Amino acid sequence: MKINILTLFPGIIEGAFKESILYRAIQKGILDINTINIRDFALDKHHTCDDAPYGGGPGMVLKPEPIIAAYEGLDEKGLTILLTPQGQVFNHKIAKELSTEKTLSFICGHYEGIDERVKELIVDMEVSIGDFVTTGGEIPCLAMIDAIARLIPDVVGNYDSIKEDSFYESILDHPHYTRPVEFRGLRVPDVLLSGNHEQIRQWRQKQALEKTRLVRPDILKGLNMS
Repeated sequence: MKINILTLFPGIIEGAFKESILYRAIQKGILDINTINIRDFALDKHHTCDDAPYGGGPGMVLKPEPIIAAYEGLDEKGLTILLTPQGQVFNHKIAKELSTEKTLSFICGHYEGIDERVKELIVDMEVSIGDFVTTGGEIPCLAMIDAIARLIPDVVGNYDSIKEDSFYESILDHPHYTRPVEFRGLRVPDVLLSGNHEQIRQWRQKQALEKTRLVRPDILKGLNMS
């Protein structure tokens, strides 16, 4: 997958791809990360990318010219996503859909927002990672890429393991245990030591449903479950 990231702070982005699973995916040629510094496309010697909003108000707004120029210079554009608190909330379903795309282009928002004409001209999706505000779109962008990339075959070493993740089957994950059997008076549930795979499967499903009822009952309502 080709991923373009238009950003004011490329250092935040580039550092994240030098470690762990994402780094290995790049080395394998599964991911191709292209980080573009929007400031390189500014029209003045000071690399100005923001200006005061028309109509007044606090803060600054990202100008359209540098973003559009950076975008139009891309060899492949694909689906274009703007990271913004006003977007639809990112979830596992969206991650699965985006993992099938050949190319994704992310625009990292900043300040009070981005000139509306950028959205009208080039943006396909506006996405938020939750009902809170970060200092910029870089960290939300990285969170999305990580969630999307691990759903691409061969990015995670054991692809079957992602099927056990929270949200893969639209509910939260079940509890996990490993050695030792007992730690500080807390013991691994006997069913997990039984070797009975069907009982283990049923226990895990029950625990996952119970966790979802307690923590995220809204998910079960969306599935028409009680």
